[in-house]
Amino acid sequence: MVRSFPVGSQDTLCNIRHNLSMSSLSMSSSNTPSPKTDSTCTLAELKQVVEEFVSQRTWHKFHNAKNLSMALAVEAAELMEHYQWLTTEQTVAGEGYDLDQVTDELADITSYVLALANTLDIDLASAVANKMVKNRRKYPLS
Repeated sequence: MVRSFPVGSQDTLCNIRHNLSMSSLSMSSSNTPSPKTDSTCTLAELKQVVEEFVSQRTWHKFHNAKNLSMALAVEAAELMEHYQWLTTEQTVAGEGYDLDQVTDELADITSYVLALANTLDIDLASAVANKMVKNRRKYPLS
């Protein structure tokens, strides 16, 4: 199941432009903004959300490859904490961890990945596509 979150405040992921009028957002039958999902929000939009968040807080002075990669590693460790003492069976069964907390950690990790891509001017879609070509060569179907 894909977890999606409603469009809300300026800082909500995928509320791309706080100056967009509500009429430009897709609306549900109840006249409230529809939730954004992986299938309705682009990487470029997410990168822009992160860029605006960083710019509004004047954090660019802290956002270099070293600091962002270290922050990314810390967030990945925070994700691992949720599974640290669980068995594989518990993890597969969805037991012993809070999915909402795991979701927050994945959002933190993703935000740092996007910030690092912004800082290094990396096109993530191209990078992933190119890496998958390399992976297919390295791990061919048997």
